[in-house]
Amino acid sequence: MGISQAVIERINELRAAKELSINRLCTLSAVPQSTISEFMSGKIKSLGIVNLKMLCDGLDISIADFFDTEEFRNMEQEIK
Repeated sequence: MGISQAVIERINELRAAKELSINRLCTLSAVPQSTISEFMSGKIKSLGIVNLKMLCDGLDISIADFFDTEEFRNMEQEIK
């Protein structure tokens, strides 16, 4: 699994845990819904660190907590 898919899955996991729709998460994080929808659908491949940090703020977690999963710890290097 690539980094983009892992980020999408992590966002969905955290949203589900907090029972948040994408629309509500966008409101809480001040990230435009179009940005999140395009990233989640795969239309754009990169979310950007600023938007990811804002999403983490909306989820009330640190960016370190976002990446603190087995999936990210065991991810292979993207560039070889």
